Amino acid sequence: MTIRRLSTALLLFMALSSLVVASYLWVLGEVAKPGPLAQDTIIVIPKGVGLSEISSLLEAEGAIVRPLWFQLYARWRERDRTLQAGEFMFPAQATYDDVLDILETGAVVQRRITIPEGHTSLQAAAVIQLTQGLKGNIERVPEDGTLLPETYNYSRDDTRMDVLERMEQAMRDAVSTAWANRAPNLPLATPEEAIILASIVEKETGVAEERARVAAVFINRLRKGMRLQSDPTVAYGVAGGRGLDRPLTRTDLDTPTPYNTYTIKELPPGPIANPGVAALEATLNPIESDEYYFVADGTGGHVFSKTLAEHNRNVAKWRKIEKQRKQQSTQ
Repeated sequence: MTIRRLSTALLLFMALSSLVVASYLWVLGEVAKPGPLAQDTIIVIPKGVGLSEISSLLEAEGAIVRPLWFQLYARWRERDRTLQAGEFMFPAQATYDDVLDILETGAVVQRRITIPEGHTSLQAAAVIQLTQGLKGNIERVPEDGTLLPETYNYSRDDTRMDVLERMEQAMRDAVSTAWANRAPNLPLATPEEAIILASIVEKETGVAEERARVAAVFINRLRKGMRLQSDPTVAYGVAGGRGLDRPLTRTDLDTPTPYNTYTIKELPPGPIANPGVAALEATLNPIESDEYYFVADGTGGHVFSKTLAEHNRNVAKWRKIEKQRKQQSTQ
């Protein structure tokens, strides 16, 4: 081979090499550019789809352009076999690497469901049934007092029974901890009795600062063998877990049911709702108190008293407030 031919071959090789390097750098620059998404966007990648289907879906949702390049880049980076299915949040202007990072780590969108404290299990099941993103039917509704009201994270396509079972385990854990840290000499023989009383405390007050004081009143009454006389227990005896959609009547208070604590002297046979952690802790660690009565004060809280005479005066004040409110509502 002559020197001219060698020179020509070398020049051709150098030109091709320069072209390859330039192309490589250009491709790297292209894939590093901000992507086309104008805002954060949720995209669902179904199970069982491959890289080709994923890239087509990403293009259709506006997350990438040039799906073939995306496929080639993913294969070149050896990331094409580690992409996961799920519901993902892709940030605005996500690059190819950003998209691959999200799909590879499986960082799916975390949804949230909140079950309010004091919900019955039927009410909790109704919330879960209507929650979007969950699948499957509710095969059984757990008993009242077995679900912990709380905010739970879940992923798309988790089952409704999965959420319920997590709530059951959370309640078992919460009760175990609260029972282990209970005050001494409580008139509660078992964790089940603690849940029953905590459910009553939960339904009696929505004021966090009152829970331990309300619990103390009921603890004092149990020690004295007095009836608890809790209106929420009467309502539960009338309507069960569905909830009573009307005010209690004198007939309701006088009609015996297993849950009517105006007619029974002990705890009802089961919880009347699902108490939260705060109600459990307040019930098992009530304040020191010699109060035996409380009634609504008209501001959302309660006024407490030690004697029946004092309580009767407070009840009279509350009835006066109720009467004034009714008159105002009819004007």
